Amino acid sequence: MTETSESSLRPSSPRRLSRRALVGGAVTAALAAAVPARAYARPAPGSFPSRPSPLPLPSLPSLPSLNTKALQAAIDDLEHPRATGAQLRVGGAAGRWYGTSGVADLRSGRAIRTGDQVRAGSISKAFIATVVLQLVREGRLRLDGPVQRYLPGLLPAKYPEIRLSHLLTHTSGLPDASGPDQPDLSTPEQILAHRYDRLTPARLLARVTRTKGMKFDPGARQEYRGTNFLLLAMVVERVTGRSYGAEIHRRIARPLGLTGTSVPASDDPYLHGPHVHGYQEMSDGRLEDATVYNQSAAYGSGEVVSTTRDLETFLAALFAGELLPPSLLEHMFTLPPPEVLMVDGTPARYSAGLQTVTVNGVPFWGKTGERYGYNSGAFGTRDRKLRMVWSYTPVRRDAEQGRMAERIAAALTS
Repeated sequence: MTETSESSLRPSSPRRLSRRALVGGAVTAALAAAVPARAYARPAPGSFPSRPSPLPLPSLPSLPSLNTKALQAAIDDLEHPRATGAQLRVGGAAGRWYGTSGVADLRSGRAIRTGDQVRAGSISKAFIATVVLQLVREGRLRLDGPVQRYLPGLLPAKYPEIRLSHLLTHTSGLPDASGPDQPDLSTPEQILAHRYDRLTPARLLARVTRTKGMKFDPGARQEYRGTNFLLLAMVVERVTGRSYGAEIHRRIARPLGLTGTSVPASDDPYLHGPHVHGYQEMSDGRLEDATVYNQSAAYGSGEVVSTTRDLETFLAALFAGELLPPSLLEHMFTLPPPEVLMVDGTPARYSAGLQTVTVNGVPFWGKTGERYGYNSGAFGTRDRKLRMVWSYTPVRRDAEQGRMAERIAAALTS
């Protein structure tokens, strides 16, 4: 749980979604083929533009009418994957709908409510990226500025300059975490044994920098890496003098009225207020409550707590330009140059804080998130006609957990 990672998007047929789809964490992969490179603004080879030119919104395929029966059926199947509860919120000009299935708490049997908090996981990266770009607007940060300028002495002297734009787009080349203090999380029992571990940013960074050199030159490849946003959170804190959570609250949550959104303190493993419980299936088949879990291992990259209502409000405001001016918002819809591939050779799919997928010909931008017991996603079309925000509670962290997200996306686009 020391690294929040996502695997590659892979093409699939127009109607059949890849089983490794639109889920956060180590099992993330494609619903469908990535958006073609020519469809969006691209920087010149070897560069990341400081001010990309906003393009007219692309012409998107016609969206079908909301099939509420199909949407409810998509979240009612709590066996594929096995989950204890689910909720889905749909918004935009194409229509609005909200539905739930299962329960928020197995012990009490309470139904899920619209304001229940969940662990949003890597959706946190979209919040951090927004704060960073706001600081760029204010002249306090530069996208082409090296992280070594903002955090002097923190990275090994042998490392090349790593720009903030490299961190935002997962093109930094930073190595994998390693070392004897890496916990063994290969069984559910071991996962829960580490639920109270409290890790500092310095310790997390040491696991990455202690022995290995760079994996590739900055800007040469793309590899999803939670350490990129750990460093960005540290940069935010250095230049503002406040915690990155305080900046998210001051700049995003408070102005938008996101009353269910917060970043927990590093010593706080609890969810406060009404929330959905997450569970882990033990080796003997029992379900253990995993809601109480210190999230400091995901510092800056996966700690945000939120609600589906808040996540949709954030996504709608972001895409509407309420949080960033057009020239900076465009970075969130700009992929690296075409020659910059994922390390497995597939096309790059991460922009500054978001990712892109296409489902049945409909291109979406947004972010997935996963923590133990929770799987969430917030995606929308650029024309703001359709948004989908889900959160469900799979009890196993494996490739099967993406099947609900696949059903949701299929029900909305076919």
